[in-house]
Amino acid sequence: MVKASGAPPTPRILQQTLRLVAIIPLCMGVIGCAGLPKGVLAPIPATIPGASQVNLLVATTRAPASDPAVLFSGERGQGLRTTEITVSIPPEENRQAGQVQWPKRLPPDPSTEFATTKVRSLSDLGQIRGWLNQHLPRSRRVLIFVHGFNNRYEEAVYRFAQIVHDSHADVAPILFTWPSRANVLDYAYDRESTNYSRTQLEEVLRRAAQDPSVDDVTIMAHSMGSWLVTEALRQMAIRDGRVAPKIRNVILAAPDLDIDVFRRQSQELGPSRPKLTLFLSQDDQALGVSRLIGGEVDRLGQINPAAEPYRSELEKAGVTVLDLTALKSGDPLNHGKFAESPEVVRLLGERLVAGQTISQSKTSVSGQLEAVAEGAAQTVGSAASLFSLR
Repeated sequence: MVKASGAPPTPRILQQTLRLVAIIPLCMGVIGCAGLPKGVLAPIPATIPGASQVNLLVATTRAPASDPAVLFSGERGQGLRTTEITVSIPPEENRQAGQVQWPKRLPPDPSTEFATTKVRSLSDLGQIRGWLNQHLPRSRRVLIFVHGFNNRYEEAVYRFAQIVHDSHADVAPILFTWPSRANVLDYAYDRESTNYSRTQLEEVLRRAAQDPSVDDVTIMAHSMGSWLVTEALRQMAIRDGRVAPKIRNVILAAPDLDIDVFRRQSQELGPSRPKLTLFLSQDDQALGVSRLIGGEVDRLGQINPAAEPYRSELEKAGVTVLDLTALKSGDPLNHGKFAESPEVVRLLGERLVAGQTISQSKTSVSGQLEAVAEGAAQTVGSAASLFSLR
């Protein structure tokens, strides 16, 4: 029944509206692009001694930008475009692990700031295979990262470079970046852009898994990127009857996934689906907004994994969970803890990307994560709010 235009709003509608109005300015101030320079992908001619070089393969469904220092916009492009990008990261004594040191002005100062030192368009499969052969480590592992909502192309590049550097992951790093307008008010556009990009991500995953030089593919997704990853894997499973066997591990960090939809997606991946690890935080305010927009259905990245029915469901599915609720971060929205905590990032590189589950690791987790465990009384299992329900 349609309400009369003059009818007063219900208490429920008022509550939802007030919550949304209260948190949008916070979102815009914290995860918006204000203050970050644009055009950081113009390569500088050289870097400095002691700086680290992270070379990435970047595949995108974005449309090219008119500014070559930006490379790609937030609009949707045609097909898949691939670029090799090298990012210089300042010497360890000049930076804090877990943070991206954005340039204060351009050109950047590579002694204290991230800088781009190489950009090369790869126009055919031969060049892409050449990059993979050059950068594939002895482990023969590939890590494919998919960013989340509200990310510019260059933000995704620099964040993934930081994760690769700080985790010391022994992998060939590949970034898949989809068309995000990088505006908190464009949530619906971004969500549709993930659907627009499913087939291209499946193509990237398939190429990596079918390359004879690759032994293992790990996928890591953040926030809305988790929807894109699970949809691409589901599409692969439906098309081929299974997920490619080399795709063994999937890590979902702060997944912006409707819990009911995730249940269905995970079932449709089939019985031989990859090992799944979740990074979640019950105080994730960004997912609180997503839950509000999504009809008050729980988001996967914000559940209490020790409460029923989630505990039993995770156990049955063989999911490993890292509950970061008690971990403090510099992000007031508590949505990027997986990348900003040095301990968590090291855990990614030393264990999860290396193919271990948490329960298989015999090395104790560092002090800050142990403190997390002490503050998370509701979480079951071993140290650091980690528990393997496998």
